[in-house]
Amino acid sequence: MDLLHLATSTPAPAASGGGFDLLGTILWPLKWLVELVLVAWHAIFTFIGLPAAAGITWVLAIIGLVVVVRAAMIPLFVRQIKSQRKMMEIAPELRKVQEKYKGKKDQLSREAMSRETMALYKKHGTTPVSSCLPLLVQMPVFFSLYSVLSSIKLHAENGQGGVGPLTPELTLEFYNAKLFGVASLHETLIDAINANNTTAIIITVTLVVLMIASQFFTQLQIISKNLSPEAKTGQAYQMQRIMLWILPLGFVFSGVAFPLGVVIYWFTSNIWTGVQQFIVIREMPTPGSEAAKAREERLARKGKALDASGKVVSMEKYEAEQQRLLEEAERARAATPKRQQPVSKQRAKKQAQKGPGTGGGSGSSPSSSGSSGSSGSAGKPGPTPSGDAPGAKPGAANT
Repeated sequence: MDLLHLATSTPAPAASGGGFDLLGTILWPLKWLVELVLVAWHAIFTFIGLPAAAGITWVLAIIGLVVVVRAAMIPLFVRQIKSQRKMMEIAPELRKVQEKYKGKKDQLSREAMSRETMALYKKHGTTPVSSCLPLLVQMPVFFSLYSVLSSIKLHAENGQGGVGPLTPELTLEFYNAKLFGVASLHETLIDAINANNTTAIIITVTLVVLMIASQFFTQLQIISKNLSPEAKTGQAYQMQRIMLWILPLGFVFSGVAFPLGVVIYWFTSNIWTGVQQFIVIREMPTPGSEAAKAREERLARKGKALDASGKVVSMEKYEAEQQRLLEEAERARAATPKRQQPVSKQRAKKQAQKGPGTGGGSGSSPSSSGSSGSSGSAGKPGPTPSGDAPGAKPGAANT
């Protein structure tokens, strides 16, 4: 209870120059939560017998922080996957909009293209930003951890604690904790170089390289295995390829200024991301991608397949469903009225005129036959079909 009272009564930090620290004030709640999770995991590992001031204890506490943060972001990760799938579905429609306004650089055309693009996003319930949500949400936590670890040295030298549960005693323990007994968790690569600590330099450089490599390969497996051929032709794919190289390049420079504890946090988070992506790509690949084809082949070797709803079923059920769908398609095709060939106005007029004429010449009505018969009696009698004279009995001419 005393610890909780201390945490809640600690004010937000002020700027070192005596002014208002806007960033520190904004991050203060997150820094409080970061310290709470660190202290809680430190207490758990101390309880099971690890030394309280050992570097490995605080490293495991940082890894525990990663587990808590990434587990809390699983719903966002699921939303990210759904958003990426929707973006791939609307990629053909987006290309149509782009082709429609291709070469038009006036302001009205650009505004119209923007409106139609946003209408597509709204219709399908997605935006390009949705795929970046996990990273955007994690960045404040990352900055909060960076702020906490960067202030460890100053607070320990002044006998102060953090903004929350990190008491002066725990702050001093963290300050004295060293990984493998040589690398301080609050020091950066620059600090290790200035101190001429060769072992700490090797450890920090190794972890920075691992952090950058894990970031690169995590992104690489997404764009190489889990994208459909249609998605690889869009603008989003080109942006992903650019970010594949820009992000690691940025970490080359920023990783030098990160405290070792922050590097450990980011590397562990990348490992989590890599494992998570591996599971998703293997079990829930993007339709049409190489990973989807590989999964279908694995299921086929086991005598299974994916039904129309995406569920794994036996091959017998899959074949029965395919047969049913084929029969339904054939019935629907048979029930669909055939499309008549369009006829020009002139041709339709000729057909209309030709119809009554041919009908009158091929047959006659009773009244017309009667009139023709009366006219025949008034004039010269015509021959009968048998060639006999009118009124004569059949065969009379031969007697």
